Amino acid sequence: MLAHKLRADGLLMLTALIWGAAFVAQRLGMEHVGPFTFNGIRFALGALALQPLIWKMRQTRTREGGGAGIETGRIVRFGIVAGCVLFAGAALQQVGIVYTTAGKAGFITGLYVVMVPLFGLFLGNRAGAGTWLGALAAAVGLYLLSVNEDFSIAYGDVLELIGAVFWAGHVLLISRLSPGMDGTDAVRLAAAQFVVCSALSLGFGLALEPITLEGIYGAAVPILYGGLMSVGVAYTLQVVAQRDADPAHAAIILSLEAVFAAVAGYFVLGEVLALRALIGCGLMLGGMLLSQLKP
Repeated sequence: MLAHKLRADGLLMLTALIWGAAFVAQRLGMEHVGPFTFNGIRFALGALALQPLIWKMRQTRTREGGGAGIETGRIVRFGIVAGCVLFAGAALQQVGIVYTTAGKAGFITGLYVVMVPLFGLFLGNRAGAGTWLGALAAAVGLYLLSVNEDFSIAYGDVLELIGAVFWAGHVLLISRLSPGMDGTDAVRLAAAQFVVCSALSLGFGLALEPITLEGIYGAAVPILYGGLMSVGVAYTLQVVAQRDADPAHAAIILSLEAVFAAVAGYFVLGEVLALRALIGCGLMLGGMLLSQLKP
């Protein structure tokens, strides 16, 4: 049992690493294509990457006599709703990363971990002292990271913060839609929302951005990483790992995505954070962990 938990924690750590490095890929991709085009192709690839997993899980469910699962129409309806919220969060994140660093984008996006229990208050959920202390630490950290000495905040940081609100809303929405689903249906829902997000992104891309084969070719590696690794591989690892992982451990390990984003930004893009920003990052990470350890 211990070996299974250690294996699960290791897979979750790898997931956080892949997701953290994806912020670098997203920033590099912006040198060749627009943010909506990038997201459109990325989520289309992600949806395709999940198809083998869905097929395998369906085969296993049939072999074990698990029934047919939730009807396709319901999955489609849920996918449309979740996909629209996912599109809003992904679009704000992708546009914002044009105007900020990969490391800052990772930490600000990670604030959704703190926002989820706070927003849950409006749904009748209760929050403990750890949630409030974590929110306070994260707020102070965000101030140190993003607010300049003249009390201005970068445009990209604002977009990332609004995006974090949608990421938190997406988590709460999925928690409302997914009860009663088994693992197969959960992955089907994920693929459905990726298709919706991709369609909306490509629609906005066609309307607002110049789309060329040359640009897509130039951004091929970041797009492939974002679609296949960040969405396909990492999501699969998460599904596999969370079967054996402690929920609190999983949340804490996955919050390290922000740290990996900053590290990847430093080594790949040469992004360096000032001491004030580093202290802010530390407080934000501490707030994320505190909200999970003492919810």
